[in-house]
Amino acid sequence: MRTFDFAAGAAVVTGAASGIGEALAHGLARRGSDLVLLDRDADRLAAVAAAIRAAHPHRRLATHLVDLADAAATARVAEEVRRDHPRLRLLVNNAGVALGGRFDQVTLDEFDWVIDVNFRAVVQLTHALLPALKAEPGAHLVNVSSLFGLIAPAGQAAYAASKFAVRGFTEALRHELADVGVGVTCVHPGGIRTRIASSARVGSGVPVEEYEAGRRRFEKLLTIDPARAAEVILRGVARRRGRVLVGWSATLPDLLARLAPASYGRVLALGMGRARAAG
Repeated sequence: MRTFDFAAGAAVVTGAASGIGEALAHGLARRGSDLVLLDRDADRLAAVAAAIRAAHPHRRLATHLVDLADAAATARVAEEVRRDHPRLRLLVNNAGVALGGRFDQVTLDEFDWVIDVNFRAVVQLTHALLPALKAEPGAHLVNVSSLFGLIAPAGQAAYAASKFAVRGFTEALRHELADVGVGVTCVHPGGIRTRIASSARVGSGVPVEEYEAGRRRFEKLLTIDPARAAEVILRGVARRRGRVLVGWSATLPDLLARLAPASYGRVLALGMGRARAAG
């Protein structure tokens, strides 16, 4: 498959109002893509769009407000995107949410919220927009999984379930779409400095002190600039890589899971114990 041509059509990015999504939008604009940006945060999305328009006045750019937890709203936006942007070259399913707490500390509604945003919306948007991608020679699909699509630590049952699901879904699509010329990349970011920890929901059964301690430990791992992560991802797309790991905090756990797939939890627990002692 040839190197991906960013300038040949429009790119759809979800979760584009901050973090990796915002950085991807800027990186795509620099590479010549027209943009279709989706997010639920109106003010932040407007600010991102204004900055891109100021820096790249010749790029066509559209924004859509949508809460991806709402399946009906997601369907409406997908139809609008497909109608207004028939030449889709790239779909980046980047939006994600987090939930703190063990499985027995969260409600099923809280669990389902994570699955809805992180997995069901990915499936729904991909299903709706895949015909447009298949009609555009050399198109590409990017689904953002996570470090926790490689390993599944305690306290991340909902998030890990959603991100492992994204990984499996994406790998199957890579094999299904190989013969029709659509590239597929699964991205596993490590500790990217985004708002995901600060904006995460807390399970109803999680003591506040317990959650705050875990959040502080997790935020110490978020050291990679989103702009750097976006460049790694876009280089992977350009080269049509099927799998992109971002940062040592993704590559080392990936290796650990390969070497000790059933027992890496003990290593993680030891590392978290040391983190607690250091904190």
